[in-house]
Formats: sequence, C-alpha cells, structure tokens
Amino acid sequence: MPTTVVEASQQPRKRLFILLLGVTSLVVLALAFLLWWVPSVGLENIHPSLPLAFGLLLGSVALVLVGGLGLLVLTLLTGRDLFMANWLRKIVVKYLFPAIISIGKLAGIDRDQLQQSFIALNNQLVDAKQLRVPAEKTLILLPHCIQTFDCAIKITGDVEKCIRCGKCDISGLLELANAYGIDMAVATGGTLARKLIVEKRPKLIVAVACERDLTSGIRDSYPLPVIGVLNKRPNGPCFNTHILLPDVERALKTYVIPKAA
Repeated sequence: MPTTVVEASQQPRKRLFILLLGVTSLVVLALAFLLWWVPSVGLENIHPSLPLAFGLLLGSVALVLVGGLGLLVLTLLTGRDLFMANWLRKIVVKYLFPAIISIGKLAGIDRDQLQQSFIALNNQLVDAKQLRVPAEKTLILLPHCIQTFDCAIKITGDVEKCIRCGKCDISGLLELANAYGIDMAVATGGTLARKLIVEKRPKLIVAVACERDLTSGIRDSYPLPVIGVLNKRPNGPCFNTHILLPDVERALKTYVIPKAA
C-alpha cells in the first residue's frame, strides 16, 4: 500500500496497540474459561449436559470477540477496508480503548504512548476506508494553543481575522485551507468542538491537538471519521504549540477533493 497519512513512523505506535489487543484476547479467553469452570460443578448437579452447553455458549462468545480482534489486526496489517471495518472501528473507539488503557496502566505503560497508539490505529482504520471527501464537507479543527499566546487578535470565533504575521502556524494552515476550499476552526475545548461539528456537519475532520484532546475528540465524534495529527509542544502543553504543515497537507491530499476554482 502506498504511504499516506499513515506513515512508517507510526508503526511502533500501532505495534503497541496490537500487542495490547493480543493481551486483551488472552484475558477474554481466560475469563471465558473461568466463567465456565467455576459454576460447572453446580450446573452438573442440575443436569449433566448443562456444563457442556454453558461452555459452548461462552466459547462461542469468546471466539467472536477474539475473531473480531484478529480481523482488526488483519485490517491494520493489510491496510484494506475489510467487510466489518466500520464495526471494528466502533469496537475500538467505544469499548476497547478504555480496556487497553486499564491494561496499559497495570503494565506500567505511559498513557501518552497508549493514546498515540490509539490515534495511529484510528488513522489507519479511517485510511482503510479509502475516503475521498469534498472540500466543502471537510473541517480542519485546531486547538487554541496553536496561536501565539500574546497575540492581540483572538481568532477563536473567526480564523480569517488572522493577519498572517507568520509568528505562529495559523497563517500556513490558513493558506492550506484556502487552497483546498476547506473550513478551518479553532476550538478552546471539547464543548466548543462539538458545537462546531454540529453546526458545520462535516463528513471528515482533520484534527490537530495533543494526545489527550485527540483521543477524546475521536471518541466523541464517532462515527464521523477523524484523522488525528499530533501537535508539537516545545514550550510545554497548551502553550505556543506547533504543527508540521506537511502532516496536515498529506492528510488533505489523501482524503480531500479540492473545491473547484
């Protein structure tokens, strides 16, 4: 598969999530066995065939779960939109991620690493859908910390107020957005981000943020496809952050149909 927004640099992040998916599969199988074994003695007293029937039921549920996890891994390895990709993305976004975070905590894995892995995984699942979305149905969503902290012009309500002085990355992002004919907005938090999504009703979001905000945004926006692009934080979190413009441009080239001039 040609390199798109899912680059080779994201492979280690995805491997971490795949490893934890494997651990989750083992946990599911172990729990299924325990749920069958513990009551089996009591069930046998009711009817000799009940332990077998209960074991078959639990085994079937476990196999479905493990099969789904296996299908997810195949989607990641092949980069193809398998027939259950939408269902898999829902399982990952809504249910597996909290479980993976818990397992990662027990294993002593850094939360930021887990969130980076989740974002990379989400990006590949979206990439597997091979989307091509019109520019007018696409939204670039930015955090307010991209703008220089001491800038006198606040662009939260309207990014076009930016005077393009070049002191922050907003001017470069505006050039990209205008070249494609894409709406771009700055959100100060999750509540405003959700409000913008409801108002603009996009079919695709290219979101720039930190690990925590991207993770929560991807989960809150489901089933809307979101491509997450991590910002750079040389001055610490939430203060004068930066973005590598080629990362955003690569996403736009991959997924967006530019607006006709």
